[in-house]
Amino acid sequence: QVQFVESGGGLVQPGGSLRLSCVASGFPFSAYSINWYRQAPEKSRELVAVISANGGTATYEDSVKGRFTISRDNTKNTVYLQMNSLSPEDTAVYYCNARVLREDFWGQGTQVTVSS
Repeated sequence: QVQFVESGGGLVQPGGSLRLSCVASGFPFSAYSINWYRQAPEKSRELVAVISANGGTATYEDSVKGRFTISRDNTKNTVYLQMNSLSPEDTAVYYCNARVLREDFWGQGTQVTVSS
């Protein structure tokens, strides 16, 4: 079955950096675009970044442009989210996602907390 396992979250000070990883299994990873979403407390889930199947195209939500970088390694079935210049507004649970055969699949999420 399709699975995503996120890791790399934690507590970081404002201005700091984190690198999230998402390992996928159960589907032909290199054939699908992958998304990173986040959900802050009492807010709806929002799309943060998208990477195309071959990694050649990446798009970002406006508030993270220039600070976050999405990448993937299709040999490792892994997607990354490098997050720099973090602010308290980036505090959220971050999720990996893909739509496979018209069904959305999600990981369990990894908590990112930005606080001094």
